Amino acid sequence: MIFYATYALPVLLGLVVLFAFPLTGHMADRSDRQRYWMVQGCVLFGALAGAKLVALMGDYQWPLVPFPGGAAGLVNSGRSVVGGLLGGWAAGEVAKPLVGYTLPPNDRFAAVLPFSIAIGRFGCFLTGCCAGTPHAGWLAMRDHAGVARWPTQLMEVAFQLTTGAVFMALVRRRILRARLFSVYLVAYGIYRFFTEFLRDTPKVVGGLSVYQVLCLPMIALGVGLTLWRTRHPAPAIARESTR
Repeated sequence: MIFYATYALPVLLGLVVLFAFPLTGHMADRSDRQRYWMVQGCVLFGALAGAKLVALMGDYQWPLVPFPGGAAGLVNSGRSVVGGLLGGWAAGEVAKPLVGYTLPPNDRFAAVLPFSIAIGRFGCFLTGCCAGTPHAGWLAMRDHAGVARWPTQLMEVAFQLTTGAVFMALVRRRILRARLFSVYLVAYGIYRFFTEFLRDTPKVVGGLSVYQVLCLPMIALGVGLTLWRTRHPAPAIARESTR
């Protein structure tokens, strides 16, 4: 019961914040809004699947090592933001042509997403998962067992809130249009790669964790998408930029 109160509820609240925001307020066509939510349903499914799969790989080295927790442990095991981002993006890209969604990426979604993740990461702090390595410096905080550690969960909360605030300002000023999500992939990938050294996760690939290894293609993906959208803007955005 404590697990659900301290972890599951913040994650659920984060999803409510994300999807309760008027993400389609700028879409005049009702059919566009309907297609968008169909895509978002696929994104949510892909994000949940990716988050679970990568967490099993990163924390337990599955499938190279059999998962030790059984069915109940599988349900209660953690989820990965890295896996959620990659899985959600892949599912969305598959879904768009299937439902006929042709609008550029939604910057409103990209601006609200960090706030949603921040709420979920605060749940990690309350639960004690995703903890940092033991640390005796002035930033150290004691966990439930009394061990002083890097407060990696709260560090990420600060990163996500700062990123969300910056993205909100960019949306209002119409800067980096249709590129905020790809920029977020780069920013979070870099942040996570370096702070992962402070996290108490298995370092199994040349001194790196599975999460760090996956951050590298995520950064490359974000850079590639940002450059592509810059060089090939959506027609409506291109027309505005030439006025």
